[in-house]
Amino acid sequence: MGSGERGGGALVVCLGQVVTDHTFRVDEVELAPSKVTARGYSMSVGGMAANAAIAVARLGGRAVFWGRVGRDEAGEELRQALEDEGVDTTGLVMAEGARTPLSAVIVDKRGERSIVTYRGERLPADPSALPLDRLAEAGSLLCDPRWPEAAEAAFAAARARGLPGVLDAEKSEERVLRALVPLADHAIFAKTGLTIFAPGVPPAEGLARALEAGPLRMAAVTLGERGVLWRAPGMKGISTRPAFPVEATNTTGAGDVFHGAYALAVAEGQEVERALRFASAAGALRARDGRTPDRAELEALLAGDTDRPLVRARRKD
Repeated sequence: MGSGERGGGALVVCLGQVVTDHTFRVDEVELAPSKVTARGYSMSVGGMAANAAIAVARLGGRAVFWGRVGRDEAGEELRQALEDEGVDTTGLVMAEGARTPLSAVIVDKRGERSIVTYRGERLPADPSALPLDRLAEAGSLLCDPRWPEAAEAAFAAARARGLPGVLDAEKSEERVLRALVPLADHAIFAKTGLTIFAPGVPPAEGLARALEAGPLRMAAVTLGERGVLWRAPGMKGISTRPAFPVEATNTTGAGDVFHGAYALAVAEGQEVERALRFASAAGALRARDGRTPDRAELEALLAGDTDRPLVRARRKD
């Protein structure tokens, strides 16, 4: 039984991608044509919403995962791995005749990664099998953009219930981001996602456009070691949440863990600034260790950060 099942913490529904990550550690990522010898290899659960769900469970929340895999060996292994982490997978769709997604992740000696993702085949788009009534138990909903039909349905159901929705606005098709951003209450972009959503403008203007797209409570963009830029309705400018200073060994999944931690903080009732601090600490620990932290590790990092103020700015490129 995992921590998400043992604890009585806030419940977060995480909807979207789950994949098998095949991770190769190399000294350098060389330009093609090339042959590179890996100095390490591992296989693990990957995918934005799946990593977020694991983060929720490890940080003391209760995690529910809704996503799609094939009814094949890889799909069954992913279901079992999520359950081993304490994640509820009763909403996982295992589709007959479909192939489960996977990724090849190349991590260099600086901890930076390159990812090639195969999104699977014949995975159903129809979200009608999702148990949307379970949102009545939840404290927040987190969706990534990899199953947009389901994200739209879940966000609509959450808004009807007054349940806060968090969007992991990762790199995706422009039409998908434009459809999903107005449905969320908290839209947190990757840098590439914000560029797709609002091309050709500085981040501050891109976040303003996100707020104008719908009744959002907050829009933000994560910038790695440069921290997080965010703004909310009524703010005259943007605010910056500084990054925690860590030496990164593997940045894979750091953004996913950030989003999961943020959704848990929202479910716990933390206000935006504190939720961003909580999430930034979780993402930093994942980048430092290549491992999703537990609550004790996160609280220890936060305890050493009590004197670091939030940095505010009118404009930040």
